[in-house]
Amino acid sequence: MLPVTASAQQAPGAVADPETAVELDRMVVTAQKREQQVQEVPIAITAYSGEFMESLGVSTMGDLSGYVPGLQVQEQSPNNPGFVIRGITSDSGAANVPARVSIFQDGVSLSRSRGASVELFDMERVEILRGPQGTLFGRAAEIGAVHLIQNKANGEFGGEVELGLGNYNLRRFSGVLNAPIADQALYARLAVFGEQYDGTVDNLSGGDLNGKDTRAVRGSLGMLIGEMSRIDVIFNYQRDTPPGTDFRSGTIPNRRGSTDLFGPADLNRGDELGLDRKVYGATVLGDFALSDNWTLDTISGWRHFESTEQFDADGSQIAALEFAEIAEGKQFSQEFRFNYDAGGAFAGFFGASYFFEDGSQTVPFTTDERSLLALLSHDPNVRAAIAQLGLTLPEIPVLLPDGTPNVNYPLPPLPLPLNPAHNESFSNYGTTQAWDVFADGTWRVNDRFELTAGLRFSREDIEAGYQADPGSAPSLLGGLGAGVPMPGSRNILNLATNGRLTRSGSFDSAVGRLVGRYAFSDTLSGYASISRGRRPEAFNLSPTVSEEVPAETVDSYEIGLKGSLGGNRFAWDVAAFRYEYSNFQTDIPNPSGGTPLFITTNAGNATATGIEVAMNGELARGLVGFLNYAWIDATFDDRDDDGNPQAFAGNRFRLTPEHSASLGLDWQVPFGAGHAFYLRPSYTWQSRVFFEDDNTAGLEQDAYGLFNLRAGVRLDDGRWDIGIWGRNLADKEYLIDAGNTGRLFGTPTYIPGSPRMYGITARLKF
Repeated sequence: MLPVTASAQQAPGAVADPETAVELDRMVVTAQKREQQVQEVPIAITAYSGEFMESLGVSTMGDLSGYVPGLQVQEQSPNNPGFVIRGITSDSGAANVPARVSIFQDGVSLSRSRGASVELFDMERVEILRGPQGTLFGRAAEIGAVHLIQNKANGEFGGEVELGLGNYNLRRFSGVLNAPIADQALYARLAVFGEQYDGTVDNLSGGDLNGKDTRAVRGSLGMLIGEMSRIDVIFNYQRDTPPGTDFRSGTIPNRRGSTDLFGPADLNRGDELGLDRKVYGATVLGDFALSDNWTLDTISGWRHFESTEQFDADGSQIAALEFAEIAEGKQFSQEFRFNYDAGGAFAGFFGASYFFEDGSQTVPFTTDERSLLALLSHDPNVRAAIAQLGLTLPEIPVLLPDGTPNVNYPLPPLPLPLNPAHNESFSNYGTTQAWDVFADGTWRVNDRFELTAGLRFSREDIEAGYQADPGSAPSLLGGLGAGVPMPGSRNILNLATNGRLTRSGSFDSAVGRLVGRYAFSDTLSGYASISRGRRPEAFNLSPTVSEEVPAETVDSYEIGLKGSLGGNRFAWDVAAFRYEYSNFQTDIPNPSGGTPLFITTNAGNATATGIEVAMNGELARGLVGFLNYAWIDATFDDRDDDGNPQAFAGNRFRLTPEHSASLGLDWQVPFGAGHAFYLRPSYTWQSRVFFEDDNTAGLEQDAYGLFNLRAGVRLDDGRWDIGIWGRNLADKEYLIDAGNTGRLFGTPTYIPGSPRMYGITARLKF
């Protein structure tokens, strides 16, 4: 297993000579757009090789997050991931809300969250940069960036095949074939991946939930131009068709009378729930030698995603909140970067980029108004609104004693009838064009001290749209949707917009960084940095509101130390940071009721302070270990810039544990000629998290840890690998989310994490 921030001289497939100590060799990364050893980069960065991820069985972003200090990934489904770096969450699926944390694939932003979750197969490495990275990576990297670097075609013929089986009917297949087409001129590579398992949660209404069904393929060509230039063309395609997500009601029992969040579910529509998502794109990378000192890098990216997800927002067998989400997005980006390095005191780059994206998110809503009214009758605000009409609405049981929906009950005289199949929909749209110019350079003042400065200017043209279509009539909600709002009502209206509402604007901005690095010795260096990150402006649009939410900015102050010990057999790094946010953007329930259900609002000022530590090295001959730890205190300030109290004063950021840690071992025991047994235990742990910025009691997860294990045998110098694996071996019960759409209607829903999973894999390299 390769260590976290360094790579071993021997690949994991090789068997160590028992007489030779493994010396750690710092991994080469391109975080600053040039090749550097990871310990020399003055940024809080964690880099993993593809071999490391393979050895731990990391194939998803959720798998990866457990081993990176300061990174959390919440995966409700491949269509709805949440990325959290140092307390800042980026998980909105709205087409008109910009991201805070961006995922890059070979330099191309994956942009919207609905297209950002991709399988990590046949990877060269992954680089996770924490802190504002706008200068290096551009927009949507306000607080960090995750850079996925895929293996490229090369001049060697070879490949590998892996097969796997496991519980919950798990089946897994991956394969790679690399071949030269023309010697020293043209290479080709094909990689495929497939994994499927049944849902881990039984659904009493039919089918199962929280499963996986993913297929992906990647084809690439590498073309050499002369001795110093190269073009890579990469095509990616992934399709996900898993069963539905278990949004479990915490208040409505299933037909067996249970509200156990980890027992059988009872979500309406059964097998109809689930996702169908396609993500595909093409990337062209150019690396051209202009002279001995100058190179030109070009990155061209085209991406498209389309998804339809059916989900039960009330988390029960009643048909009160039957939702779907239909999302689509397309984007194009182009970057030109000129790099200078003459081997002297200065090295740097400058360039320009263009980015375009256009997307939409439509949310169809279907309800049996009889069940919906019964559900809302337990909300005192709704009963008060009914009272304003001179009517009395008692609390109505949502279920009959036998656990079936209660749809036949005495009704007060309502202005319109209740429709057992009312439907309506609302949509948001977003289009962005951005032009950037940037420059970044490092001046080596002397052999020990260097200064780095960078600046990026952006011009963004943003257009947002919103449309709500009137509901079917005659019915209570259909009438309200046509423009007859109930006085004082909230969370039950979809006021029609009579077409699409739009708002647009153009915005100029600048972000930058200043970093000083000092080498105390050949094995110890330190750095200090000041940088600014920015989340672009957003628009809130509804039938009653049209407003601009100002850009969120963060000023970052960071210091760090990186070093090695024991003759370069042990590597470590530590970083301490402080973030100061202005105009912090957060999503809250729509205070005016109706749709959109959530809006982005300015929550004022916030502060985050933290420390991150990473250590890895050879503990004994054949035994390598790693340890990561992060502490973060991320809260909203008590008052805004004008001295006014803030709504979330003192609250912790959502999805942000105060403490998190991971540790693991790779123990290899050679036997025979070129064979070895291996044992790889790992453990990840995090303290309590809140799932909403308002820190609602009950919508939280207490501290928990997960124990994982891989063990097996490598034969014939790693050509064969046969192993067993287990995740969450203690079968810990935990939640990955709580609240969701259901909480707007008085029935928050909960999503359980994966239970114990285990299996066997066999891999052949040729």
